[in-house]
Amino acid sequence: MKRLSYASSSTTDMASVAGVSRTVRVIPLQQPSPSSTPPPSTPLSARWAARLRSMAAIEWVELFLPCFRWMRTYRWREYLQADLMAGITVGVMLVPQAMSYAKLAGLHPIYGLYSGFVPIFMYAIFGSSRQLAIGPVALVSLLVSNVLGSIVDSSDELYTELAILLALMVGVLECLMGLLRLGWLIRFISHSVISGFTTASAIVIGLSQVKYFLGYKIERSSKIIPLIKSIIAGIDKFSWPPFVMGSTFLAILLLMKHLGKSRKRLHYLRAAGPLTAVVLGTIFVKVFHPSSISVVGEIPQGLPKFSIPRGFQHVKSLIPTAALITGVAILESVGIAKALAAKHGYELDSNQELFGLGVANICGSFFSSYPTTGSFSRSAVNHESGAQTGLSGITMGIIMCCALLFMTPLFTDIPQCALAAIVISAVIGLVDYEEALFLWSVDKRDFLLWTITFLTTLIFGIEIGVLVGVGVSLAFVIHESANPHIAVLGRLPGTTVYRNIWQYPEAYTYSGIVVVRVDAPIYFANISYIKDRLREYELNLSTTNRGPDVGRIYFVIIEMSPVTYIDSSAVQALKDLHQEYKARRIQIAVANPNRQVHLLLSTSGLIDLIGKEWCFVRVHDAVQVCLQHVQKLNGQTPPTAEQTPKRQISFSQSLWKQDAREDSAPEAEPLLRQDDV
Repeated sequence: MKRLSYASSSTTDMASVAGVSRTVRVIPLQQPSPSSTPPPSTPLSARWAARLRSMAAIEWVELFLPCFRWMRTYRWREYLQADLMAGITVGVMLVPQAMSYAKLAGLHPIYGLYSGFVPIFMYAIFGSSRQLAIGPVALVSLLVSNVLGSIVDSSDELYTELAILLALMVGVLECLMGLLRLGWLIRFISHSVISGFTTASAIVIGLSQVKYFLGYKIERSSKIIPLIKSIIAGIDKFSWPPFVMGSTFLAILLLMKHLGKSRKRLHYLRAAGPLTAVVLGTIFVKVFHPSSISVVGEIPQGLPKFSIPRGFQHVKSLIPTAALITGVAILESVGIAKALAAKHGYELDSNQELFGLGVANICGSFFSSYPTTGSFSRSAVNHESGAQTGLSGITMGIIMCCALLFMTPLFTDIPQCALAAIVISAVIGLVDYEEALFLWSVDKRDFLLWTITFLTTLIFGIEIGVLVGVGVSLAFVIHESANPHIAVLGRLPGTTVYRNIWQYPEAYTYSGIVVVRVDAPIYFANISYIKDRLREYELNLSTTNRGPDVGRIYFVIIEMSPVTYIDSSAVQALKDLHQEYKARRIQIAVANPNRQVHLLLSTSGLIDLIGKEWCFVRVHDAVQVCLQHVQKLNGQTPPTAEQTPKRQISFSQSLWKQDAREDSAPEAEPLLRQDDV
């Protein structure tokens, strides 16, 4: 029985030395036919309908109430103590942080406590993450302060109404994105943009809180230059007592955070830091009554009352900020929620997570809450404290409820500088200079993107910084797509493998033949670039070619295995390129297109135009056939572009067709000499 074999480099060389003519065996490329076309894909709506019909009753409950997933499998003996301890730890951390972030947002501290109450309970029910701790965060608070400060003064009642309305708008946007499964849109924002944006925002937040250390008011702004000017202009009003107290609290917070991170036995210190600063500051004020230390003042006691958000006439001006806060929520909450889910071994649906955050913000807006999202620091503490389920979140809500009902009279004498120290210690961790150093050493383009976003956010403000960063990020994506990587392939010695000649310098090419690989889909935006590069390769002949020197390129082989898609504009451009090559007696060959691309090339008529015999499964097959014609050019009259090779029906093809007929085609020309291959 015959054995299936193909000409290797060594056998080809031996045949060439002996002067024996042999046939080039090629693997036949199966031509696609309409009858083999797979059925059209099922519409998304039909797939969803089928999925919903197949869902059991318990799956329906879990779809609308994700908390039911952990409730029905709850292990009381294993989880209860861990969840309670984690909830109490993070709850104690949340109370002072909530008041601090409300001050950052330009609101009364009570609204920070309100924002850490109802949204937490709602997220525990509708959120899919079991460790994510939501509530007020520094970045969202800065965004709220920035946009509302340009509309109305923070002392006006309308300011508070618009902050609550913003929570409703953010919640609606998050719910819509979750229901429409649009979470993928955020993938277009590069990590470099996020890192540069958060670093700049952290610096702005820190500078905005310096006023409580210095003892005088500074201009409210999200731009660094007005902040610095305002700080310098009022330096004559500097007061030592709040500076010393604030710096002391900041040092204590940073020390406790460091010890909590570096030593596992002292992990509770990280969560206890904010409470420690608040307690020490309150005791100091109650004992010494310093007149130069400003305090929080009276905080209403009791739970928030139900009320419908107002100020809907300002919705239009709030839409950009609501969209920006939604984007921040996706990046912060969904990112850390996925990481925590992976650590705890359960799956998390990004769209379900968005819906849960949306419900939390919508419900919170009816109880005087401003926009909330997942917190990096509190979620990390929740995870480190051993939280297993959403019961830890419910425990946080209970702690906040107790604070609102019984503890607000104790908050009256909390120093403002203590709350500012809590904010500054939290945002210091957002200054991601290590990412900038890493990008500089790995990818200068991403470092440039980081730098552009960082500087524009600092100088021109948060909104401009995000827009510029996202715009430049998309510009890089478009540039990469419109200028894809194209490699010239050469043959690795002793093999039939073809690889990039710049990556493998030992790979060699053949005179008169250029093999190129397009490492991207081919479509209207990049076809001009691809054509220009092909012309460039045609003109710039390599000096390391093997075989007889024929003076120029006669064959262009396009390796299409990385090409996942090709559109009609690219097909038309390839037809034009074929005609251009034909006029110069250059033949195009196609190697290894995938089924979809091959079908499109066939139905468009490009395969017939090029010639079916010039389509190959392997690059090596295409090169071997082209080598036969290169030899003819060396010893005979050069063929025109219309002359095509006689294809040999291989044994594999006879097996596929179940035909036992012997091959009767004439033998091909001998390949190159031993010293040329």
